[in-house]
Amino acid sequence: MFYWLLKYVVLGPLLKLLFRPEVRGLSHLPRNGPVILACNHLSFSDSIFTPLMVDRRVTFVAKAEYFTGKGIKGWLMRQFFAGTGTIPVDRSGGKAAQAALETLLRVLREGGVAGIYPEGTRSPDGRLYRGKTGVARLALESGAVVVPVALLNTDEIQPTGTLIPKVQRVRMRFGAPLDFSRYAQSKGDRFVERAITDEIMYELMALSGREYVDVYASSLKTSIEAPSSPSRRGAGVPEGR
Repeated sequence: MFYWLLKYVVLGPLLKLLFRPEVRGLSHLPRNGPVILACNHLSFSDSIFTPLMVDRRVTFVAKAEYFTGKGIKGWLMRQFFAGTGTIPVDRSGGKAAQAALETLLRVLREGGVAGIYPEGTRSPDGRLYRGKTGVARLALESGAVVVPVALLNTDEIQPTGTLIPKVQRVRMRFGAPLDFSRYAQSKGDRFVERAITDEIMYELMALSGREYVDVYASSLKTSIEAPSSPSRRGAGVPEGR
């Protein structure tokens, strides 16, 4: 109940008024049945704008620390994440990624919409990085279609490290659903999972116009020097295409 109140009464109308979303391809989203929204990840605000544009409830996962803060700030964050349908997941230890996938898999088995960032973390410089195969495992285990979602300028609206977003038009693109049911008998095959993931990343590259880099963003986050402006499409294509 709080999710819909926040989305349609308290927060959603204000955000739409301020940021005047420009969204294309939203008709690609199926009206029912399990759907995975596979998004590129440029900003903290991605998890706000994506559910805002979709009529169906969208569930993301977030680290449990966002739900355990103290004081007024901690309370506000807990209420915000709970209201936006975000589920806390303990990301400490080696089973963190599996816990997140199992949480989203439950949502999909109930016929819901699960949001995931295949890159696993925010891009350190605006480019698109190699996807992790969790999104492929979700698709194979649930039978859900995958809708690629490209956030085009949220890194300009709320750069990493900033608290207050800039008020400017947010732009998004939804791609056509990707159906991987032809691989239903290949669950657990890491080569198939890699091929599916690369196909998804290719579509995100085409939708976003961002340069693709065939390494994991997490491996570069502490060492890469971000360019003055995000690089655009043209440098690379994910393997498997």
